[in-house]
Amino acid sequence: MLKAGVEPLADYELLELLLFYSIERVDTKPLAKRLLERFGTLGDVFAAEPAQLREFEIDRRTLVLFRAIRESGRRLAERKVKDMPVLTNWQQLLDYCHAALAHEKTEQFRILFLDRKNVLIADEVQQRGTIDHTPVYPREVVKRALDLGAAALILVHNHPSGDPKPSRDDIEMTKEIRKAAEALGISVHDHLVIGRKGHSSFRSLGLL
Repeated sequence: MLKAGVEPLADYELLELLLFYSIERVDTKPLAKRLLERFGTLGDVFAAEPAQLREFEIDRRTLVLFRAIRESGRRLAERKVKDMPVLTNWQQLLDYCHAALAHEKTEQFRILFLDRKNVLIADEVQQRGTIDHTPVYPREVVKRALDLGAAALILVHNHPSGDPKPSRDDIEMTKEIRKAAEALGISVHDHLVIGRKGHSSFRSLGLL
């Protein structure tokens, strides 16, 4: 491993290695393969609910490991977009949004607040919802932007179904936020919908 690196490892081998450090004196390869067969990807394994993982006799020590790995990935992706003009680092921004939201089991609506140079001021969760709905209030969005002195916004939310296609409610909600924001001189650069199958950009789709 130290000589060859981890890059050549298959997903199940990488998961097997991680499980080796949390589950002592057990051959972890069968468990790694079963977890990937059940959940699909490494990201889905790390984001699985405790009740789901208990079906595989995953203990609390391993559960903590999974949560720590997931958060580490999110923070590493976040570092690539902090203190940088996000519009010129768009792929890094997409990677960060995917790391933060693609495997969430319920809808989460986040707002990226930008200054006049389009540098990220803050990334905040505005609302959390159900598996297919998140209530968002344009007044609260604009109020928070004013509090932070933001000049622009990028709206981001996830579709737990995996399909990033914007819904009719997504489109109407975005129109309302844009109208409220632009009345106060705040731009809405884009609205990203994140799913396990990819992402949708309102700007690219001509919806903004």
